[in-house]
Amino acid sequence: MKTSSYHIVLADDHTLFRQGMRRLIEEVPDLKVMGEAGDGIELLRLLKKLCPDMVVLDITMPKLGGIEATHEIVQLYPTVSVLIVTMHRRTEYVHHAFSAGASGFLLKDDTGEELIEAIQAIRSRKRYITRRLIGELAGNLSQLHKQNGRLPADPLSIRERSILKLIAEGNTSRMIADLLCISHRTVQNHRFHIMQKLRVKTTADLVKYAIEKGYLS
Repeated sequence: MKTSSYHIVLADDHTLFRQGMRRLIEEVPDLKVMGEAGDGIELLRLLKKLCPDMVVLDITMPKLGGIEATHEIVQLYPTVSVLIVTMHRRTEYVHHAFSAGASGFLLKDDTGEELIEAIQAIRSRKRYITRRLIGELAGNLSQLHKQNGRLPADPLSIRERSILKLIAEGNTSRMIADLLCISHRTVQNHRFHIMQKLRVKTTADLVKYAIEKGYLS
């Protein structure tokens, strides 16, 4: 009996890295890469057209980072799994990724074999963490779950961070609403709450805060 193909979208701002992952993935007969994106905004736009089973993405990307993109993906497309592949090896990034809704976490210096192993594990509805970090996380694995969409020590929810980044990138409320599949009124409400939490009054203040916090790549 022929197994149906498992469809994947790749998101990373380094074209050569995406191409390398694509070659590794497509060496497995029933794994297919159906699209690629170079940043978080392009990824969300691509997902409005495609219906993949999984997204493999980096954390550090222009316009919208991988943690924020992960949160939006699991909210908008709950059947799509997310595998993070990143250079960031500090354990807090693992917690951030799983808090946002990711199903797996790999490092960019892991092997191609482990990439396929992670994809197949997630395909089987399991979670996967790089073997390089599993020892450090052994005592905290039970904490790798959603935390009401909020990252530790951050006054903003992940959705609010997404909207703040999009505002700082110059997107209007209507553009943000279209991208995140929410109403214009909802974006305006988020904007109001962000300003309240940060105690700022203008869009320029929001942009300044985003720059100071390193939210803009």
